[in-house]
Amino acid sequence: MQSTDKFENQLRALRADYVKRREAIHKDTWHTEEAVEKDFAEQVTQRENDDVLDALDDDAKQAVMKIDNALLRIKAGEYGICVECGNEIPQQRLDVVPYAEYCIACADKLDK
Repeated sequence: MQSTDKFENQLRALRADYVKRREAIHKDTWHTEEAVEKDFAEQVTQRENDDVLDALDDDAKQAVMKIDNALLRIKAGEYGICVECGNEIPQQRLDVVPYAEYCIACADKLDK
């Protein structure tokens, strides 16, 4: 594996983006900038929107955890190595998913 500087910078930028998204989601979910609607029908719609935001927040939270794990693997000198089989993860995969923990073969096995 070549230098991990490029991936570390990419991961840190991606993490900052996800953290910013989570902050925006929390503002919307907790209604810090707008009051909860007084009309019951509007409250129902608002709650449905909150459910969608909760799902997006969960996805962002998972992504941050994966990114943090990838940063730890960089620090440990284990970045780019499949945690399942120990083979090198192809750089093309890391270019697309910089926090990938598994090579393509192991990721396919785990998805089944």
